Amino acid sequence: MSYLFRHSSVGTALHYTRHRRFDFSRSKAKPPSLSSSTDDVPAAITPKSAPNAEPKQEQSVNLVEWDGPDDPSNPQNWPMKDKVLVTSLIGLYTFAVYVGSSIYTPSQEAVQEKFHKSHAEGSLGLALYVLGYGSGCLLFSPISEIPAIGRNPPYAISGFLFVILCIPTALVNNYPGLMILRFLLGFMASPCLATAGASLADIWAMAQFPFAVALWAATATMGPALGPTLSSYAVRDLGWRFSAWELMFIAGPIYLLMLCMLPESSTATILYYKAKRLREETGNENLMSYAEQKQKNLKASSLLFDALIKPWEINALDPAILFTTIYLGLCYGTYYSFFESLPLVYPVIYGFSAESTALVFLVVAPAGLLAFTAHCIYLKYRSFPRMMAGTFGELENHLLPGLFASPIICIGLFMFAWTARPEVHWMAPTVGLGLAIFGTYFVAQSILLYIPNIYPRYAASIFSANSLSRSLFAFAAVLFSRPMFRGIGIDGGVSLLAGFMVLCTAGMGVLFRFGKAMRGRSRFAVG
Repeated sequence: MSYLFRHSSVGTALHYTRHRRFDFSRSKAKPPSLSSSTDDVPAAITPKSAPNAEPKQEQSVNLVEWDGPDDPSNPQNWPMKDKVLVTSLIGLYTFAVYVGSSIYTPSQEAVQEKFHKSHAEGSLGLALYVLGYGSGCLLFSPISEIPAIGRNPPYAISGFLFVILCIPTALVNNYPGLMILRFLLGFMASPCLATAGASLADIWAMAQFPFAVALWAATATMGPALGPTLSSYAVRDLGWRFSAWELMFIAGPIYLLMLCMLPESSTATILYYKAKRLREETGNENLMSYAEQKQKNLKASSLLFDALIKPWEINALDPAILFTTIYLGLCYGTYYSFFESLPLVYPVIYGFSAESTALVFLVVAPAGLLAFTAHCIYLKYRSFPRMMAGTFGELENHLLPGLFASPIICIGLFMFAWTARPEVHWMAPTVGLGLAIFGTYFVAQSILLYIPNIYPRYAASIFSANSLSRSLFAFAAVLFSRPMFRGIGIDGGVSLLAGFMVLCTAGMGVLFRFGKAMRGRSRFAVG
């Protein structure tokens, strides 16, 4: 499991020294150990020369490393309070980003009235935000892996623009401008989604990391659901523009806390700046970090290829990856379809007000907390003991929670579809919604643990593409759900989505049973 999440957007397990705030140049760590022995240098940078020939200067590399396994500047050795601080800040910012998608929905009807637009045009405010952060993940994920940049500059720059863009979004007086700003808001929110998991992997050890990711995923799950609840009453009393102001009030303080308190956690970045400082102090140009040396001759075209082309190549050539991409996309699209189905159920069938309908989304909170608790119990008492004992078995065992949770999604969707009627109490479809969210959490966690284990080299690219795919499914779901529900009814529309989930449940079983054989035939997998 040491390779878990090493290169993925849900965890790039690099190990960095500590740098407070956004200052990369001032490290107070001890002088780093240097290695020029080819026995200690990875093969990728081992000097090669002809017999009896003097090595060239650029081949005599001295690696800048940690001062042993207990080096306090290594983020893996940070005090617990610092790790909790980083995890809390990232979780809060992720929550704010996801709230930003759905906080617009109570304003949608007023936007349609003000600009004389149809429902489909009004719903673009939600759809474009989701598309924006999916697109941004493709850009910011590879950028954060460049040693000279690291995690924090994307957080700092994009976070500032995210908060500032809330102001023109609240003040804009034309429909095209509002839609463009909503897309840009989502785009600037994407670094948190693209690299938050990697930041967590920087600081947490193998045995603790999945728990941190589980907590982060729980906050991400609850964010979109709580958006309408947070803004519905304010929009009713203060107008449609207040949803944008409210997003600024939520994200602004969190951004300031990150700006002032979030340390750089990227190993590649911190060792890069240590090596750079030592070169300036000693005049020895052969002092270099491993990541710096590895990317020294990396071309921009190669970086773009790995970020934009490679993940789609893997999806095209590997049916297992293609299935997980489609499955998570469908889960995400189904989640966002509820923003269109709930207004057709609770106000129409049960006579709820718009504000009361927004409160129905609160069912996601107990569903998410219950899923998170059950997942932690599973990790602690079943998964990790077997990993530590070396009896975990095949990598497909990571899929077990999702395999058992997949039918729960189907049950929840069918329950929502066929109990949403006047003669059935409103709690019945609400419980169905909660069950669907509960199952979705486990499916996502299982797949996000499985993929980087079989594709550690390409996991970052795959997850960036997966993020875009999920956003595209959600974008489409927001736009087609209302016409579908009006055309074939809530019972027919949600049952159709449940039918797709039944097929995906069968696909999960096939992947669990035959995944090892499929990996054996893949030219991308490592095990």
